[in-house]
Amino acid sequence: MRPQPTTDPRRSVEAVFRIESPRVIARVARIVGDVGIAEELAQDALVAALEQWPWEGVPDNPGAWLMTTAKRRAIDLVRRRERYARKLEEVGRDLSLTGAHHLDEPSDPDDIDDDLLRLVFTACHPVLSAEARIALTLRLLGGLTTVEIARAFLVPEATMAQRIVRAKRTLAAQGVAFEVPYGPEREARLGSVLEVIYLIFNEGYAATAGDDWLRPALCEDALRLARVLAQLMPKEPEAHGLMALLELQQSRAAARTGPSGEPVLLKDQDRRRWNRMLIARGFAALGRASAAAGGAPGPYALQAAIAACHARAYTYEETDWTRIAALYGLLAARTPSPVVELNRAVAVSMADGPGPALEIVDHLAAEPALRDYHLLPSVRGDLLTRLGRTREARAEFERAAKLTRNERERELLLRRAAEAG
Repeated sequence: MRPQPTTDPRRSVEAVFRIESPRVIARVARIVGDVGIAEELAQDALVAALEQWPWEGVPDNPGAWLMTTAKRRAIDLVRRRERYARKLEEVGRDLSLTGAHHLDEPSDPDDIDDDLLRLVFTACHPVLSAEARIALTLRLLGGLTTVEIARAFLVPEATMAQRIVRAKRTLAAQGVAFEVPYGPEREARLGSVLEVIYLIFNEGYAATAGDDWLRPALCEDALRLARVLAQLMPKEPEAHGLMALLELQQSRAAARTGPSGEPVLLKDQDRRRWNRMLIARGFAALGRASAAAGGAPGPYALQAAIAACHARAYTYEETDWTRIAALYGLLAARTPSPVVELNRAVAVSMADGPGPALEIVDHLAAEPALRDYHLLPSVRGDLLTRLGRTREARAEFERAAKLTRNERERELLLRRAAEAG
């Protein structure tokens, strides 16, 4: 009589796969040279696990089981395809893994990490659009399903599925090598990798559209990716800078919304709810970024230093706004941007008063990039309120409310317009 399967095996298998899939895909991609095919082979290993583990039990080392199964299938594929004949020499050492006695042996962790780093750089290749890079990164490295990614970015599942498929095809058609670049190309590509992780976090930290102000799962995925990247690239100061920034930003998560999910402004947050463990991790990462840089800090480290100023202040009134304004000045010099300048204006308003800050904001009004940016009239409305120009302030808050696509933020802005009088 056939044994009965273990209780709820599918959930156990899928949980293991979500954790292990990035490493499996990364290793297999090195064998076949194509992330799309590598993902398919990893999915084949998942199917095999769903068929076998419920009856045979979960292996002692499930990650190694999935890795070995996927690698075997990759090697078989290479053997079957004459056009991959050259690859056989590169993976010859892996052919011995077809013996059953190797089934539960874990692969070399360092080697896996090298492959994972290759996967990061491949998924974030500049040949892809920013949207495609984000989607592919969440799919291959975040372990998210197409449905989950589509839901997070408020697009139809079919649209997101097409975006991911096109991204894989583009990488294959452009002959993007599965490698970590070196020299100037590496520096340029690292910027793309950091940007993708940063954009994922930002979408979770302050959603651009929809009914929710926060999307915690995206923040958690981005933070996990930042930690992995910093671990894989310990000598890259900006990898640590980004990790520090995200740790410090995430530390405020519990205090950023009220009981009904409404946004809570920084000045109104209960700082006792800030996560001190994440703050400590952020400070440590910022220290590593400074040590690795050995000179002028990069953009992410500068933003982390700004976040650190907020984290050190136990009350809003204790915030060192003068230092924050100076740090934004350095950031603007390093990476000139109207958004950075707008943030600097907020800090200047707290350090030197709303008058000087309003001059900066009014100068930014002509910037094409900020024409439909809701935070420009929002900041202007706040400055006008503090200057006693309440009627103008109300108009600015109402304009900001029309521009935002996030319902929670719209409610906040309309409330501020009403309070302005």
